[in-house]
Amino acid sequence: MSRISVFSAPFLLGFDAFEERVDRLAKSADGYPPYNIERTQDDAGTEQFLVSIAVAGFAVDELEVIAEDNQIIVRGRQKDEVGKQYLHRGIAARQFQRSFLLADGMIVKDATLGHGMLVVALERPQAPKIARRIDIRSV
Repeated sequence: MSRISVFSAPFLLGFDAFEERVDRLAKSADGYPPYNIERTQDDAGTEQFLVSIAVAGFAVDELEVIAEDNQIIVRGRQKDEVGKQYLHRGIAARQFQRSFLLADGMIVKDATLGHGMLVVALERPQAPKIARRIDIRSV
């Protein structure tokens, strides 16, 4: 079944790579782990974003945050502890990968882990509006 993409409009040029990323994110999206995204803005117009991901039970060395290709990829892989014998295991120890697509100009500031929450801080500085006149040549 084919679908019509909003990015196929004739006046949207150069968005094919963006569309591929959105499709990739949509296919990989599931509900685990849950997350929040907060947005604030300072007086200078700079926007800050905090992506908080619930990763209870994961240690720092079991988590990975990668910023590449205008996206953030967060991976978690818990190590099985040899010699532990569970009578009941209700806390899942499963691996995950969660991706977030970033707009151009976004800066990943840092990532912190505390109280079972991984918080990735992002920033989008206010971009100057640039307009320039294009000279028209005759051939």
